[in-house]
Amino acid sequence: MRGGGSVEHLSFRAQRGIQAARWIPRCARNDRRIDCGMRTKVIVNPMAAKGRMAKRWPWYRARLEAALGPLDVSFTERAGDATRWACEAVRSGVERFVVLGGDGSVNETLNGMLSSGVDASRLTLSPMPAGTGNDTCRGVGVPLDPAAAIDALATRPTRPLDVMRVELSGLDGAPVTRHGLILVSFGAPAAISRNASASRWMKRLGSVAYYLATPPVVLTYAARATRIAIDGAPAEERALFGGMIAGLPNGGGGMKLVPPARPDDGLLDMVELGRIGRLEALFKLMPKLYDGGHLAHPSVSLRQGMRSIRLESGDAETLVDLDGETVGRLPATVTVLPNAIRVPDFR
Repeated sequence: MRGGGSVEHLSFRAQRGIQAARWIPRCARNDRRIDCGMRTKVIVNPMAAKGRMAKRWPWYRARLEAALGPLDVSFTERAGDATRWACEAVRSGVERFVVLGGDGSVNETLNGMLSSGVDASRLTLSPMPAGTGNDTCRGVGVPLDPAAAIDALATRPTRPLDVMRVELSGLDGAPVTRHGLILVSFGAPAAISRNASASRWMKRLGSVAYYLATPPVVLTYAARATRIAIDGAPAEERALFGGMIAGLPNGGGGMKLVPPARPDDGLLDMVELGRIGRLEALFKLMPKLYDGGHLAHPSVSLRQGMRSIRLESGDAETLVDLDGETVGRLPATVTVLPNAIRVPDFR
């Protein structure tokens, strides 16, 4: 998973980044002197921004304190930290989360908020542009200038945001429920995403990683029989190369994968990739993902206005990706949760 930043198996340089963060005074890392029920919780992935977040943290801290006052801060060290801390913080009364990390850290924090057992519709998730892709920030309108994004936190109102709930078979075959904001992909797009995050050096490349990971998948992947049931209606079957269900219009480090998607309309949009020649897919279709031009291709179809989507595949190995992480395989059910959380309103 991308959100953790575990020390194990990292390069020497990356480990030095973690150690640098640990030498920041204790009150800057995880200030237990501040009451755990404090309104705002800051979750920091020191390995974000290609490992530069640890060095940038003093600047971020000063800016955040100027905007929000005293901070309750925790640094992630491994996958799952942000989820655990967010869940604990909500149960202690925290109502706002500021996340300094990539989309993986934001996703972990979101899942912690929603697993707390507390009504999350009153909670605010404030992603900051501190990662490589920053797709969440782009999708909800957060300025990509960190100073502008932070300075506005204390003055901007909040607005409701939809969340996608995904129920599927995990990689080990056990049932899994996860939540996401950006994109649920299956089939070839999910396989490409897996390859793009297969190594730490690939993750650092942002959208370039998806460009490099695309040819091996496109040139070997075949369309698979996929059953699709919309809002409980009888299922229909199509041969699909893959598909993308969107909460936000962009993904993959800024690509306009599902341009019509809106984050607060209470509905799902899905792009389906039908049968297409491999060379045509590689040279004509995939390059258009960056500007949304793929929607005009005859093998691509767009569905809008859905509240739930059930997906089943004739191939038990059809992968599912959520917000840039491989979370399991089909079958899967994707449901929109309208107004599930709040985000700062930068409109």
